[in-house]
Amino acid sequence: MIKNIIKILWIFLAVIVLACVTVFFSIAKGWIGYMPPVEDLENPNYKFATQIFSEDGKVLGTYSFSKENRVYVGYNDLSPNIINALIATEDVRFAKHSGIDAIALFRAIVKRGLLFQTNAGGGSTITQQLSKQLYSPSADNVMERLFQKPIEWVIAVKLERYYTKEEILTMYLNKFDFLNNAVGIKTAANTYFGCDPNDLKIEEAAMLVGMCKNPSYFNPVRYNERSRGRRNVVLDQMRKAGYITAEECDSLQALPLVLKYTRVDHNEGMATYFREYLRGVLNAKKPVKGDYRGWQMQKFYEDSLDWENNPLFGWCEKNTKKDGSKYNLYTDGLKIYTTIDSRMQQYAEEAVEEHLKELQGYFFKEKKGRKKAPYSNRITQEQVDEILTRTMKQSDRYRIMKKAGASDAQIEKAFNTPEEMSVFTWNGEKDTIMTPMDSIRYYKHFLRAGFMSMNPHNGHVKAYVGGPNHHYFKYDMAMVGRRQVGSTIKPYVYTLAMESGYSPCDEARHVEYTLIDENGKPWTPRNANTKRYGEMVTVKWGLANSDNWITAYLMSKLNPYSLKRLIESFGVRNREIVPSVSLCLGPCEISVGEMVSAYTAFPNKGIRVAPLFVTRIEDNDGNVLATFSPEMEEVISVSSAYKMLVMLRAVINEGTGGRVRRLGVKADMGGKTGTTNYNADGWFMGFTPSLVSGCWVGGEERDIHFDTMLHGQGASMALPIWSKYMVKVLGDKTLGYDESETFQLPEGFDPCKDNGDVNFESASETGLDDFFD
Repeated sequence: MIKNIIKILWIFLAVIVLACVTVFFSIAKGWIGYMPPVEDLENPNYKFATQIFSEDGKVLGTYSFSKENRVYVGYNDLSPNIINALIATEDVRFAKHSGIDAIALFRAIVKRGLLFQTNAGGGSTITQQLSKQLYSPSADNVMERLFQKPIEWVIAVKLERYYTKEEILTMYLNKFDFLNNAVGIKTAANTYFGCDPNDLKIEEAAMLVGMCKNPSYFNPVRYNERSRGRRNVVLDQMRKAGYITAEECDSLQALPLVLKYTRVDHNEGMATYFREYLRGVLNAKKPVKGDYRGWQMQKFYEDSLDWENNPLFGWCEKNTKKDGSKYNLYTDGLKIYTTIDSRMQQYAEEAVEEHLKELQGYFFKEKKGRKKAPYSNRITQEQVDEILTRTMKQSDRYRIMKKAGASDAQIEKAFNTPEEMSVFTWNGEKDTIMTPMDSIRYYKHFLRAGFMSMNPHNGHVKAYVGGPNHHYFKYDMAMVGRRQVGSTIKPYVYTLAMESGYSPCDEARHVEYTLIDENGKPWTPRNANTKRYGEMVTVKWGLANSDNWITAYLMSKLNPYSLKRLIESFGVRNREIVPSVSLCLGPCEISVGEMVSAYTAFPNKGIRVAPLFVTRIEDNDGNVLATFSPEMEEVISVSSAYKMLVMLRAVINEGTGGRVRRLGVKADMGGKTGTTNYNADGWFMGFTPSLVSGCWVGGEERDIHFDTMLHGQGASMALPIWSKYMVKVLGDKTLGYDESETFQLPEGFDPCKDNGDVNFESASETGLDDFFD
């Protein structure tokens, strides 16, 4: 009887062993469940975020899908602390097994399965956990769940065959999702502690490894004490494994859990407007006219030019990988090296915030109690209501309700029903109660800004600010939006005059001038400046004082079509510029980026440099895929460029730009202020020998503006931002900009005379201050 029982047991055991062998063999062959191909095991299909680097080596941000914000880091760039913490906590015999830890598995079966001990520890090795992360799909039924573990075991054994222990650890840490859009150890270290993985301290590494058990439950942002407790468990495991001493463990466990949490979001961090602009440029598709609406023909024109002439535009669409597929900005782990300097970018963002915060207070005060606020009293209440209604219909809330079948009455009621919300203020988000319609009006109160700064010699864009806050105000006013430029267009008029034979010393009578347009209609510009009325004044004086009458006088001697062509040669691509006599006062719309690029011709001997945003693109392994060089074009003669230098310096030293000096900028510079009708737009363009920067400030729409010149002119709205930025830049000696640097003229050059015999290639120690003293 006993022999029969033993025989049956041996047969039963043999059947079980045979069944297990059959199951595992079938799994390995892919007959049961899912088994990835061998080539997938050798080359896991990782998705890595693209990194955007500043010129000085800082990471400005990443491009990724929401669940794949992963940046690859190699084993040699991992701190030993993170490796030790991971092995001690998750798989202490990691170096001794080949994918499956039999001891840990047996312990887990006995203690958990038979004795029901919840604190018995898991049986999964790091390799098994990696196989689950890489290849294990979610189980939809009991049968799939039954085979899930054996499948993971088989994959784990294969992973051990194809990879070294170091590679498995590296893959695991690169793959794990640490929550808060921090996928992979590199992003996690930066997100939670503001450092790279090789700089993680022991207690920091322990906290991150502690999250591996259950990142949602041990989320340090939401549950600090709970995460601290889990961190201390990891530290104790490190003590048991001999990685730290008992004394170190005690002292580290006593530390509070302190984070340097930085939210990973395309709306957060540095250079948000720049990063979004660059994303659109890199991902651009080949323009097809049928894809553009009638009012987008200007955009189609610009995109068509960029597609043909700008190698960065549509780069991901134009270039392919070795396998013939196009580059994916979100998953291919590209490294994009930009021309932005993180320090200068920070100074630009600080300057915009500091001044707009102050200026906004004046604007709120001016509009307080006005029924039409923030709009000017120049428009009717009906027009205000029409604008606000149009904005409402462009909102996501309206589109969602309309798509859901809500009636106009229901939508109107919803937009006029108070509700809790958080709104933007210059002192941080504020919780309040207001109707969605009131929130639309509230946000229209805020003044917008655009700022860009670039090197006039190589086109490198050093700073780029498209608005006050990308989270709340998406529209980019640096390179995308265009506004009327007002008097900042006058240097083009004076340049055309210099090209036509005039000099800064030529004189005109300071009186009103009436010009006749192509339709035979008279046009007489107004002038804020009545000083020296009836006297003879120089052209230089006219530009320095932004005098409309002297500008009109020059326009009477020039051709509007020639002026339009000159403006276009400076890099302005707005096809809607009208070649009329009034063009000389800047009614046309131009972007900040176009204006900054155009002004590079003045300190650069007549050569305009197009903005250069990216110097090179590398793949995930550091191989250079593309390099980019500046686009340069001679737009005016060297002689005219020097004459314009003389006059644009006078704007600062003798004219409307003098406030720059009072705000602390002592550098040799030229510039031009600009204000459009009714103070709708405030501009300032300024340049030193090594840096050209421009700024625009205004409302979201032209009917949102200051009613008086006190705060509404360009010298009040835009110039202070430029000045604050330059004071910071010149004060930072690590940037290499010298406040004592001066413009130089060639030997023998005289801006008041014919310079046909001057050698413009010669250098001179003669500065511009030697003229007009």
